[in-house]
Amino acid sequence: MAHIALYRALRPQTFRDMVGQPHIVQTLQNAIREDRLSHAYLFSGPRGTGKTSTARLLAKAINCERGPTPEPCNECESCKRITAGSVMDVVEIDAASNRGVEEIRDIRDKVKYAPTEVRRKVYIIDEVHMLTTEAFNALLKTLEEPPAHVMFMLATTEPHRLPPTIISRCQRFEFRRVSLEEQAEWLQDICRKEGIRAEDEALVYISRLSDGGMRDALSLLDQISSFTGGQVTLHDAVEATGGLPSEQFGRLAAAVRDSDAAAVLREVDEMMRAGKSADKCLEQLMHYFRDLLLAQLAPQAAASAGRVAAPGELRAMAEGFPRERLFSIIDVLNRYQAEMKYAAHPQTMFEIALLKLCASDADAASADGAAQAASAPPRASAAAGGADLQRLQQQVAHLERRLEELQRGGGIASASAQAGGGAAGGLSARGRGSAPGAAPAKSLRSRVKLDPFLAARGAPNSLQALSKWPQVLQRVKEERVTVHAWLVDGEPVSYADDTVLVAFRNTIHRETTEKPANKQVIEGVLSALLGHPTQLATVTQKEWQDALAAGGGALREEAAAEELRLVPEDGGEPAGEPLVDEAVRLFGEELVVIKDE
Repeated sequence: MAHIALYRALRPQTFRDMVGQPHIVQTLQNAIREDRLSHAYLFSGPRGTGKTSTARLLAKAINCERGPTPEPCNECESCKRITAGSVMDVVEIDAASNRGVEEIRDIRDKVKYAPTEVRRKVYIIDEVHMLTTEAFNALLKTLEEPPAHVMFMLATTEPHRLPPTIISRCQRFEFRRVSLEEQAEWLQDICRKEGIRAEDEALVYISRLSDGGMRDALSLLDQISSFTGGQVTLHDAVEATGGLPSEQFGRLAAAVRDSDAAAVLREVDEMMRAGKSADKCLEQLMHYFRDLLLAQLAPQAAASAGRVAAPGELRAMAEGFPRERLFSIIDVLNRYQAEMKYAAHPQTMFEIALLKLCASDADAASADGAAQAASAPPRASAAAGGADLQRLQQQVAHLERRLEELQRGGGIASASAQAGGGAAGGLSARGRGSAPGAAPAKSLRSRVKLDPFLAARGAPNSLQALSKWPQVLQRVKEERVTVHAWLVDGEPVSYADDTVLVAFRNTIHRETTEKPANKQVIEGVLSALLGHPTQLATVTQKEWQDALAAGGGALREEAAAEELRLVPEDGGEPAGEPLVDEAVRLFGEELVVIKDE
């Protein structure tokens, strides 16, 4: 037996045939009995749940020659012709293809004429949300006050796209998805009437795939019965719909659970060789993990809403996954499903998504172990670290008091002379001997001693610490973008005594960076990246350049003296110079030239 267009042949002929919407059927039947019908109805809900069928049944019920009646007789001439769609007074319009204002104006011009064939003129507008704004405006007045012989029935899957003025002028009915049990029972009844031999598991599988839509379920049954010649089995249903058996989903989920990448690739290869599409497999796999999550969180809901596997299988598999792991898997699959739409090689994206699930599970396990190992030493050395922390807090408090005194008194020059007296004295003394044009010591307004930073400039550990400055800027930007905006004006110039010295071009930027809250953010990032507590010191570019100029002569004197010491008294080969040796090692002997200035 050929089952072509089974859905059209088995459309509901009476309200008794409507499945899954008893509250709507009862309300409409009571309105017919009590003669309290509205002039406009709005039927909204998911696709395939009976919105347009209900509108046709209501049109037959109010125009039946034996009525108006709660159940159309389907025997009179009016019922037969309305079922066949040959009554001119029952007009069904598809708003998706007739969405302009001209079509609605044509309706508005014709509603004033009385019906010629039946009792009441009925306009059924399907997918009404597709109308344009102008068309809604043209429909509004007619919908509000139509003639007594006219009734409007609007159907839509997206009621939120309708103007509130249209919704408020209609009686609204919300159609719900049909439950799994109701669908399976209804499909069994159809198979008995049509002589189709179907397994119960196959009908349940069809019901899961239809996602609560009766039209989709009937179309799938029509497709599968045509494919198998009236013998519907679960295997045939899976093959005909391009789906995957639940056992294969189970194997794939077990491979992800065990982080077995080789097993995952084998399963994907088997799916592709069977002619399955990667995007469809990913979608069904995401539904499978969603069902696993429901089996954990809401077992009763999982029994009625499962799409891919039986509830018993889902519960058994769900026991092997932590709840947080299922959330993470669904999130990853959903993200890759969105990216797969634009991928040139969907199969590769599918494989990468599954491999990422395997790798993330292993990484999470190793990260947990590392976190536990890292958390043990601080607890063991809490007593030893307490004294260091207290000492650091006292130093910070002392420095903050000094800073407040300087800000109140305005004595930056004198304070800098006290704080950097050693540096200034050393630099000025050597500067007077070898650099006549050097700036005097009192012009250096640095709040920090620059001697250690001048001495450490160019040292390997200093260069290594300063090389991490781009990472410091990025981490500071991630933590607080306003601090990054001030800090980016500075340039790290030296590193000594667990302190990074940063020279600023702008005084305002430097002072803002020195604020305790901002400085705390920067020092936290420095400590994290360098692996030990690290402080921040700041100067202006001018202060640093003056210090370099004042110290340059002294450095040249020391270099000359060192060069004299390199020549032994016996006239032998000079002793090795560490800086020269390092330069030769880095650039080669041919490129290194030693000049005596």
